[in-house]
Amino acid sequence: MIERYSTSEMRALWAPETKFEVWLEIELLAVEAQAARGLVPHEVAARLRRTARCGTPARIDEIERAETQHDVVAFLHSVAELTGPDASYLHRGLGSSDVVDTAQSVLLVRAADLILEALAGVRSVTAAMASVHRHTLMAGRTHGMQAEPITFGVKVALWHAELGRGEARLRAARESVRVGKLSGEVGTFIHSPPEIEAAVCAGLGLEPAPVSSQILQRDRHAEFVAALAILAGSIEKIATEIRSLQRTELGEVEEPFGERQTGSSAMPHKRNPILCERLVGLARAVRGAVPVALENQALWGERDISHSSAERLILPQATGLVHYMLGILHRVLSGLRVRPQAMRRNLEASGGLVFSHRVLLALMDKGHSRDEAYRIVQETATAALEGEGRFGDLLVARGALAPEERDACFDPAPYLRHVDVILERAGIPR
Repeated sequence: MIERYSTSEMRALWAPETKFEVWLEIELLAVEAQAARGLVPHEVAARLRRTARCGTPARIDEIERAETQHDVVAFLHSVAELTGPDASYLHRGLGSSDVVDTAQSVLLVRAADLILEALAGVRSVTAAMASVHRHTLMAGRTHGMQAEPITFGVKVALWHAELGRGEARLRAARESVRVGKLSGEVGTFIHSPPEIEAAVCAGLGLEPAPVSSQILQRDRHAEFVAALAILAGSIEKIATEIRSLQRTELGEVEEPFGERQTGSSAMPHKRNPILCERLVGLARAVRGAVPVALENQALWGERDISHSSAERLILPQATGLVHYMLGILHRVLSGLRVRPQAMRRNLEASGGLVFSHRVLLALMDKGHSRDEAYRIVQETATAALEGEGRFGDLLVARGALAPEERDACFDPAPYLRHVDVILERAGIPR
């Protein structure tokens, strides 16, 4: 994880110390479950709970490099160094992946919880912003061109609803990875019965995987990473829209810009949307984890190790980046400068072209065929775009509409008629 693009919470979660703490907890839960079934002396399990410790990450790495070339064995050696003879009761009947995969599930669940908490904070901001600006008129744009009037509140409600779907996907993916396995080398429980697995998983807040091989199956992890990537894509979408609306020619919104912040080393006037641009770039990095997660699904037989090195990179990175991105997005939205006057100015700049559909319908109501009405509107709009006059004035001049009919067509009030319903459907109350 790169500190510049990560949060302290995620760095702590994916720190080696946390991983080894979870490994040790799995070992202790297993020996306690074995003691409850008479497989290990109760007093040994009790002493291990009080005294078992693992070495520092540096010590475990040293043992792995110098001796074992195996991280779990190095970890167990470090526990034995600090704990004494009772440590020989640990890891009985377990395979390395029983510990590693189950611990990884614990960390992924915790990571999901951090992300879901941050996402809830962002959605609280979008809900409030959509409500405040429910009637703030602006130009809707398709293909980058003005289309019809919309409100900024409706635009933000769209973001709010999409982030809600991202939350639902991540919750589902959290459940997919909220499983553990202590079924042994090829998933047959030959050295440790299913009851031990069930007890350990219960102690960790996990469910036992119904069937496993030496590992948990990687479709679960692929789903998790894909959910993160889709959420990152939604963040990118919002950031891209803000960047677009911040352009000098529009100036309808602006991301936060500090009093002493510098936009350019050479052009002091610049107020660049660097936070939103950062979000766009980081979304690309999160998406890059998806092909790796998908390719990790197909392993030889009951397991090979080709997925392991890749996951050590993509799981901390993807979860860490999304958590960081949500923090930046919260900062952007909380401090977003919304400029209703600029929105209204841009909406009116075309001289009413955004009302062309209403003009089309009005002409049809006056008896024109659709094709004829369309031709009149298109020809008049083209003349306006080529500088021959304002769209509304040209319609009156050619006798297509009377002034009062034009004014009725150009009234923005009808575009607000269903805004409250839209926002309610997006989960934003009146």
